[in-house]
Amino acid sequence: MQRVCVIGASGKLGQYMVRHALDLGYEVVGVCRERSVGKLAALADRITIVPGATNDREVIQKAVAGCDGVLTVLVPWGVRQYSSGTAQAVLDHADPGARLVFSCGWHITRDGKDTYSWKFRAALRVAAWLGRLVRAVEIDDQVEACRRIFASDRRWTVVRGSDLEEGESQGLPVWSHHVDDPVLASNLTRRVDFALFMVAALTDDTLVHEAPAIVGRLSPSALAHAGDGRSPGAGLADGPASPRTRRPR
Repeated sequence: MQRVCVIGASGKLGQYMVRHALDLGYEVVGVCRERSVGKLAALADRITIVPGATNDREVIQKAVAGCDGVLTVLVPWGVRQYSSGTAQAVLDHADPGARLVFSCGWHITRDGKDTYSWKFRAALRVAAWLGRLVRAVEIDDQVEACRRIFASDRRWTVVRGSDLEEGESQGLPVWSHHVDDPVLASNLTRRVDFALFMVAALTDDTLVHEAPAIVGRLSPSALAHAGDGRSPGAGLADGPASPRTRRPR
């Protein structure tokens, strides 16, 4: 992994991913809308910035050329299939063999086996309805974007994030295959650690064709299910919470 593209680099999550990638010595290409380029001013002399809409196929084709990994924030802006357009452009134009890591929320399910609380489902329905009403957000299109990713034979990972908060890093989050795992009950992750997980996934082949749902490694639910009194495990390759022990390893 030498050259990495961050699509959605100007957002909070994107900026954290850029910094983590730079810390690892990667050459970074960042994509963001032209009006958001100024948000990357502090990093402009360390990265290559490609301005433009992330669902613009020509912009994506230019940005991902020669990249070993692509980190994509799937943002459901507007009602013009922004998420699915972005995902499709990445799938079509990323170099063969490139690691593709996408971000989304817990509402995405890969195998239909995730179980959600009635509060979660109700909140999602309200958010989707309001988003369509004001023509600002298209949550269903993020679902479509992930459907296309899951159907692809590219080397992808879809990281499903919990609610996010700011704060100092707690280390790599704990993850599980399904959101009803008790280890995820706290539903809270530091945004800086969400970004850390995304970047770390680039070099973790155990996450290829996985859709890990994550939670902060020092969140109450992660600590409660550690099982042996130790803090959660140190790396992604150690795997998800065990179905038998519910222990973050």
